[in-house]
Amino acid sequence: MKLPTIGMLGSHSAEEIGVSAKANGFQTVIVCEKGREKLYTIYNKHLYDNIIVLDRFSDLIQDRIQTQLQELDTLWIPNRSFSVYVGYDKIERDFIIPIYGNRGILRVEERGLLKDQYWLLKESGIRTPESFTPDTIDRLVIIKIQQKERPLERAFFYAHSPTDYDKTSQSMIKKGLITEEDLKQAIIEEFVIAPRFNANFQAYAMSDFYGSLDLVGFEDRVQTSLGGLLNLPATEQLKIDITVVNEEVGHKGVTMRESKKPLVYSAAEKLLIGVKKHFPPRMIGLFSLQGALTERSEFIVFDLSPRVPGAPCIGPTSPEMRRLSLKFGTAIQSPLDLCMIDITKAVEQGRLAEATT
Repeated sequence: MKLPTIGMLGSHSAEEIGVSAKANGFQTVIVCEKGREKLYTIYNKHLYDNIIVLDRFSDLIQDRIQTQLQELDTLWIPNRSFSVYVGYDKIERDFIIPIYGNRGILRVEERGLLKDQYWLLKESGIRTPESFTPDTIDRLVIIKIQQKERPLERAFFYAHSPTDYDKTSQSMIKKGLITEEDLKQAIIEEFVIAPRFNANFQAYAMSDFYGSLDLVGFEDRVQTSLGGLLNLPATEQLKIDITVVNEEVGHKGVTMRESKKPLVYSAAEKLLIGVKKHFPPRMIGLFSLQGALTERSEFIVFDLSPRVPGAPCIGPTSPEMRRLSLKFGTAIQSPLDLCMIDITKAVEQGRLAEATT
């Protein structure tokens, strides 16, 4: 049995992918960008059998690079950086390397498209936050907007009225955090005052063998400058006049009360049905539903990651890892291990085409 070489872009979740691939007997190839490669080429060189360094991540689509990947018999694992730096049109039209996952669903992560993640979540019957326009804000809302000149980051801010929205947004424009053009594309939604849970799942290509779905664990995001501000006593927070920016810089593991878990399983099952209907063939691999659990026992979903979520805390902090180890009869130390097990089973059964798009 010859396993494919697991390929990835050198950013976001490449360490996670590399660790699981090597631990499960795969050869690996990583594509890095010059100036950002040291983490992979020096500190973690042992995780990558083949290293390709490009001037820009977007050069991945060049014929000579794809030929190298083909010669290595590469199976690509998509992450957020892959989507952002290569681009959806090129991924769907020009990237000829097989992807473990559904390449057609990657673009729904972007907000503002005709069929974006909000559309898919609603079509799937999943509860989402109420949306607003700047002049209809009548409660605390969160505004989700692209950071200026930083395609991988969003610059979220808050408002409780149209006046507050105008004041904060103009302040952020003057500080160079966002642009007027990006503000026009921003999403405004109610801020759900409830604890946040990012529910991470694995959807199996070989679903007849494993069952279609496994919960792998929960986490929450560490953000700046919000995280730093919340570390201060309330009296000190009130003295500071800053625009809070929700830029993700890390993750922390959390758990959910057992009686509430059926809520997130239900949302995930609805999503799988919706994806199969609107973005065939189906969901394949890891995905995440970021939401909040209200006091009325509603799991309200406000973000979908239809690819490797990039939350390295899940492996060491999630009790689900022990449950999954018993299910598979082998130590499951990372959600990515499930991807590698799924790929291996597909190869063994001669059905790898069913696990790729």
